[in-house]
Amino acid sequence: MAWFTPKPLLIPDILAQNQAYLGNKPAVIVDDDVTSWADFGAGTARFANGLLGTGLEHGDRVVVLMKNSYEMVEAMFGVIRAGLVAVPLNVSIADEAITGMIRNAGAKAVLASGEHVQRVDALRAKVADQVGDRFISPDSSVDGWLDYAALRDAADESLSGIEISPEDRCNIIYSSGTTGLPKGIVHDHAGREAWGSDMAVALRYHAGARTLCNLGLFSNIVWVGMLATFFAGGTLVVSRRFTVDDCLATIEKHRVTHSTMVPLQYQKLLEHPDFDRYDLSSLDACMCCGSPLSAGLKRELAARWPGQFIELYGLTEGLVTILSPEDLLTKTDSVGNPCPGQHLAIIGEEGEVLPVGEAGEIVGTCRFIMAGYHNNESANEEATWIHPSGQHWLRTGDIGRLDEDGFLYLVDRKKDMIISGGQNIYPADIEAVLVDHEAVSEVAVIGVPHEKWGETPLAVVVLTDATGIEAEELTGWVNSRVGKQQRVVGTVFVSELPRNPNGKILKRELRKSFMEAAH
Repeated sequence: MAWFTPKPLLIPDILAQNQAYLGNKPAVIVDDDVTSWADFGAGTARFANGLLGTGLEHGDRVVVLMKNSYEMVEAMFGVIRAGLVAVPLNVSIADEAITGMIRNAGAKAVLASGEHVQRVDALRAKVADQVGDRFISPDSSVDGWLDYAALRDAADESLSGIEISPEDRCNIIYSSGTTGLPKGIVHDHAGREAWGSDMAVALRYHAGARTLCNLGLFSNIVWVGMLATFFAGGTLVVSRRFTVDDCLATIEKHRVTHSTMVPLQYQKLLEHPDFDRYDLSSLDACMCCGSPLSAGLKRELAARWPGQFIELYGLTEGLVTILSPEDLLTKTDSVGNPCPGQHLAIIGEEGEVLPVGEAGEIVGTCRFIMAGYHNNESANEEATWIHPSGQHWLRTGDIGRLDEDGFLYLVDRKKDMIISGGQNIYPADIEAVLVDHEAVSEVAVIGVPHEKWGETPLAVVVLTDATGIEAEELTGWVNSRVGKQQRVVGTVFVSELPRNPNGKILKRELRKSFMEAAH
């Protein structure tokens, strides 16, 4: 008896299929420029062959340091169609980190645009031994760089000689990192196929989807939206940067149906005085992730945001929970339950599985767990929990609990936990109380040194327009509403909280600044 197992439809297959059958349907919109699926497919195929013509071989890594643009979308997926590995970098990182990531990835080519060309030029000598002369830019006037358009347009569209397997590497996305060089998170083609198809269903994508992408295209948050859109045969609407006015105008003008944004973006949109004047009726399902939504913001979104609103909790390494529109107001404090096919557990300090309701580290597995951290075996070991069955599960580093219905509640980041007098204090519990005060716009609670207790909570607060409150008054207010062990040592007012490009509060930066001030 003969057995035949068909190969799954991977990203290159989906792109080829859309190119062949969707024709003049828009694939990518940037400003007023519309590129059809036929032209997008042809462009990615030509660029794939252009890259291979430079001597790159199957599995070679290609760094992409570009601003949001059509060329960046075409380049990343051209890399993938070539059987190469796309490594998009956060454009806001320091030059030293760029050098470190190029070397860590073992990149054999670098694509850069705009001011990032000059940045790479300045460090070129440090990476030229592995990159050679494969520095590529769409800015054709740059001396010593290969011209992107010329490389693409001189090649043909045939990809018949390129074979890509599910276990082949697809991309590497570098984490924000807390210390030292960020970790390179590797996704294989099988995992990315699972991301695309599973998220297309979970986030309610359809063939008419128009997805707004206004975060940096290097972010995995955006990749979730891009892959789901491509798998559904929809259209990407790419913004070069995020501003409130541009975002609202773009949704109205291009009849956007889906979005992938972070809590701060949704908050700023709702605060806009003209929010209700824009026609946002085209919105079907909007996803929020990157950091937890406050319960108050969820309720406001449920009341005012057009269409359906979905909160997603997940890691670039894998695992996703979904808080659906149907559960938004009944399970408001949760981040939803696992998508079908995913498994979660809560473990204690000794690695034991904890019962329902108890807080501990979140671990889990699913079919799109990362292939591992690139060239970092120690990090791979630290991120692994061995299930009683022998299966390897991912340790998230997040603290949470599960309720009797399987809904997940985030308590805190494990690294953000404060240990005071031997007691575990979760900053999120205190933050949840503080944000209910009318004078508090944003808050981060961090641990600061204490002679008696080791460390103790400090509240760092951004005020609303409401005036007249003193720091001591707010300290007394919150301390009267939390447990004795949770009382803050004081409150500090700041104009803004430090954030990464995805809007996540950088508590390590806050801790660092207060430690330096103490000395």
